Amino acid sequence: MASSALASASAAAAAAAQMQKMQLMKGERHLFSSSDDNIVMKQTLETHSPDGREVDVRSLLYLIEDIMQRATPAILETPHTHLEVMEDRAHHAAVVGMLEALAYPIHRIAAEITYKCTSGGDAHATTIALLHTLSNYAWDAKVILVLAAFAVTYGEFWLTAQLHTINPLAKSVSLLKQLPDIFEHTHLLKPRFDAINNLIKAMVDVTKCIVEFKELPSEYISPESPDMSMAMTHIPTAVYWTIRSIVACSSQIIMLVGLGHEYISSTTEAWELSSLAHKVSNIHRHLTKQLALCHHHIDEKKHIETYQTLARLFEVAHLDNLKILRALMQSKDDLPLSDGTRKKRVGVDMLRRKIVMLFISDLDIPQEELLVLVQIYNDTHQGKLERPYEIVWLPVIDRHIPWNSGREETFNRLASMMPWYLMHHPSLLDRAVIKYIRDVWHFEKKPLLVVLDPQGKVVNPNALHMMWIWGTLAFPFTSNREAALWNEETWRLEFLADEIDPVILTWVREGRYVCLYGGEDIDWIRRFATSLRRVAQEAKIPLEMVYVGKSNPKERVKKAVGVIAAEKLSGYWQDPVMVWFFWVRLESMWHSKMQHGKSIEDDTIMQEVMTMLSFDGSDEGWAVISRGSVEMVKSQGKKLVDCLTQFDAWKETVETEGFIPALTNALIPYHTHEHCTRLILPGDNGRIKHQVICAQCKRPMEKFILYRCCND
Repeated sequence: MASSALASASAAAAAAAQMQKMQLMKGERHLFSSSDDNIVMKQTLETHSPDGREVDVRSLLYLIEDIMQRATPAILETPHTHLEVMEDRAHHAAVVGMLEALAYPIHRIAAEITYKCTSGGDAHATTIALLHTLSNYAWDAKVILVLAAFAVTYGEFWLTAQLHTINPLAKSVSLLKQLPDIFEHTHLLKPRFDAINNLIKAMVDVTKCIVEFKELPSEYISPESPDMSMAMTHIPTAVYWTIRSIVACSSQIIMLVGLGHEYISSTTEAWELSSLAHKVSNIHRHLTKQLALCHHHIDEKKHIETYQTLARLFEVAHLDNLKILRALMQSKDDLPLSDGTRKKRVGVDMLRRKIVMLFISDLDIPQEELLVLVQIYNDTHQGKLERPYEIVWLPVIDRHIPWNSGREETFNRLASMMPWYLMHHPSLLDRAVIKYIRDVWHFEKKPLLVVLDPQGKVVNPNALHMMWIWGTLAFPFTSNREAALWNEETWRLEFLADEIDPVILTWVREGRYVCLYGGEDIDWIRRFATSLRRVAQEAKIPLEMVYVGKSNPKERVKKAVGVIAAEKLSGYWQDPVMVWFFWVRLESMWHSKMQHGKSIEDDTIMQEVMTMLSFDGSDEGWAVISRGSVEMVKSQGKKLVDCLTQFDAWKETVETEGFIPALTNALIPYHTHEHCTRLILPGDNGRIKHQVICAQCKRPMEKFILYRCCND
């Protein structure tokens, strides 16, 4: 009889519960309408009366996530396995101490949820009641405390489920909760627990979002800023629907324990949970977008602050260079640099009170440039105990281009070639620093070598030109040293050829005539080389010829070298690095002179450099013929070949004047003002004068803009 009464009571309770759920579903659909949402939000806001009390929501969130990760319906199918162990960050002393103060509120909320759900309370009314209970807490604390209370109930349920087959106490408790009966019908329960799982994930995601809003630094974003203000208007909505979802999940677990699997035999309740999950997931997506806008606002503020700080640091004097270097290479990483020689991570302290040369480039560094710089760097150390300066590579990458395996491979390849210090990874270079490098040091495409003295002061905005022209003689690479070197310099073949080819310097010392010539017209090269050889034989002068190509030594220059070698027309440089270095030194001379405000009107070397660059910019060949350090003549190709062809007309003057003066005078009638040449100036970051005078005819040149890539 008692058994019959219990069965009747159970059936009545099940019917009542089912009716209640149907009513809740109807109410749920009704509350999803925007007009009723406004009423709900009004009621929600009326419960809010914070008194300033603080809760360590982040630590509590760690603990909640730990419980949710470990308590999972997957246990139903694999009761003797365990999830991957999470980091035990939720159990340190600070969290334990914080929980002592929150244990009672969490227990009280859990009890209130259980009472409301078992007594058939309306989900909306229960949610508002919980918000009243938590009226004195901030929004983030409200939702985290209710989620913690649910985590206790949810965790206890799954703890019993996990242990019921191996622990006698858990087995007895599970019998009272009818858990074995539930586990026998896992195929019926799977949609239910899948729905609960999805809703829990959405609830935790929204809660994490709310906590992140709370943690945004107030010094970079205020509640009044548009992005933050918009987010704050939606936080109460997010809190309400998260707590509402917690009530729904709690109700499912509580009713399941109380009534067994018979309580859930259809998919209606699963649909209810899925509807809530959809609602909460939409809220999460909206909050995530708003959070991204807030982070962007903060990043921009930090970006401006970092930029301004860096600019101020360069304006004042320092005892050493560490403040400057840390600002340039600031990173959460304490060891932002790699030592290219020892292949190990180091900090910026290694550079304290040293002359530091910042090698600034993108990942597209010409191989020739890198090889020559490495050679100069290594030559500096020979015979010395300690190098008087250090180079640091700052790789400036375009953040708009995705970082992929190809770019990573390029960076690693370049890094492996560098014996100096370098940023361990391009991502460590702050974008504010990149902006400063572009704005103040005018970095665009061509590499720079910015020199900082031991106190961090910029003493040369780009010493790369000095490095190419004079190598280690340019130390300490200051602008004053550059000016002093130019004052000592004269235009002569030794300066033009430098030590690119030591054989040329030997020829000069021996008093031989040396001809350097270039261009890519094979027919002209044949005519010129043949004509000059014939003239040299007739004039009985010792002549050496070297083909130096063009500043862009691509396929046509390689073909010309092949013809010259096969037909034995003259000497040539087999190594393309030598050709590149010859022309880059000339470009560097132009850059260097421009930095010191020189022009062809007031500087002889500048005039000679521009003449050479004019030769290279034309389609014709050209030649420079020199003897010793004093005599030198230069000319464009056609005029020179025409003049050499008419050697018989002026060869008598060779004996009286000498070959170079005689050739110089013989070339005068061939000069014409109808067309001089075109001048292709290397990029100078905006320092090209409005007017440039032709090095040949001394008239103003017409200005054009040329964009040249790697095409031959």
